[in-house]
Parts: sequence; C-alpha cells; structure tokens
Amino acid sequence: MLGKPLIAWTIDTALKASAQRRGRVVVSTDDDRIAQVAREHGAEVPFMRPAELAQDGSTSIDVVIHALDELRESGDTFDLICLLEATSPLRDPADVVAAMDALIARPDAESIVGMAKCVAGHPAFLVKKNAAGLLSPFLGESFRTVRRQDVDEVFFFEGSLYIARTPSIQDRNSFYHDRTLGHVMEDWKSFEIDDLKDFLIVERLLQARLDGTFTA
Repeated sequence: MLGKPLIAWTIDTALKASAQRRGRVVVSTDDDRIAQVAREHGAEVPFMRPAELAQDGSTSIDVVIHALDELRESGDTFDLICLLEATSPLRDPADVVAAMDALIARPDAESIVGMAKCVAGHPAFLVKKNAAGLLSPFLGESFRTVRRQDVDEVFFFEGSLYIARTPSIQDRNSFYHDRTLGHVMEDWKSFEIDDLKDFLIVERLLQARLDGTFTA
C-alpha cells in the first residue's frame, strides 16, 4: 500500500504511540515472511503463532491470550494490552494514546474499543423486505419521517483498536462486556480492509492525507 506493506502502517502507528506511552510493539504471526517484514519495520516478533491459531476460524482474542502467555513465560508482564489489526491502517498514534489515557482515567472500566457513529446505517433509517418484496421499517410498525438530528446517537464497533487491562482480558477472554468504554473514531478512519474495494478506498485516503488534499 503506497509502497509499504500493509502491516507497516500499523507498526508505525504502534511505535509512535509506544514512544508516548511506554510499551512494546509485538507482532503475532505464523508466517516467516510477515515476521521478517515486521522486524524490518521496527516491531518485535519474539515468538511464532502456532498453526492452530492461524486458521480461518481462529479468533483474535485467542491470539491475544497466546501472546500474553508467551511474554509472561519470558518474564514480561503488562498493565494494558492493545490490539491493533493490520486491516485498519487509518487510525493514528493520537487515537491509540487518547484511548489508552481514557481507560487509565476510569478505574471502574476494564477495556476500551474503537467505535464510529452510525449515520446512513442508523436503525431508524433501515427497512426489512418480506418474501413478497414489500418493505417495512426495521424499527416500529409504520413508516414515518425521521430527521437525523432527532434520533439518538448509535455507534458501531469499527475494529481499529482494542485496549484492555491485562488481568481483565485474561479473566473475561473478551474486550466486550459491561465494563467496556468506547473511543469514538472519525468516520473516515473506520474503513476496514476486507476486500479490494476497501483496499482502494483506504489507499486513496492515505494518499490524500500524505499529499495534504484531505485534512479532516
């Protein structure tokens, strides 16, 4: 992407964030080539991910727990764990630092995750289609005119960052629970690369940020 491996964008963000809030940047992978690329861009790869955690059905939380276990066996423990997936390269170091500080400032909270506001996708504007092809409101029984400024704010988990207190992630095995905060991301940062369309959109946004044509 723009002359750099996709993972390099996230490593760069993590390194800059860790320079402000002391920490290690560790990449978990089962691929030797990815491991080499990660090291070349400044990340640590102190262990390789086992094959059973690199399948289509493997979960991110299992990968996180495995990483924490591996690091603990080498004598390293951490107050917080931050998961940054390579498929969300538009978040920046300020997002990571702000989310981390927000969690630290709330002793009653155990985790914080990235989220973005629903606009066109707000449930108030959604419809269902029955077997005959006729539409009905997703919410309520009859259609009514709704202004965007009159509906409650609704958010979706946009996947760019996940941070948790380490004891919590090990006990709950999840970033999501009744002690989870939300860090609101700007909507343009919420693109997650799942297919070629997403890749092209994200690449164009990154290029626009670099050349100064997009400054949001």
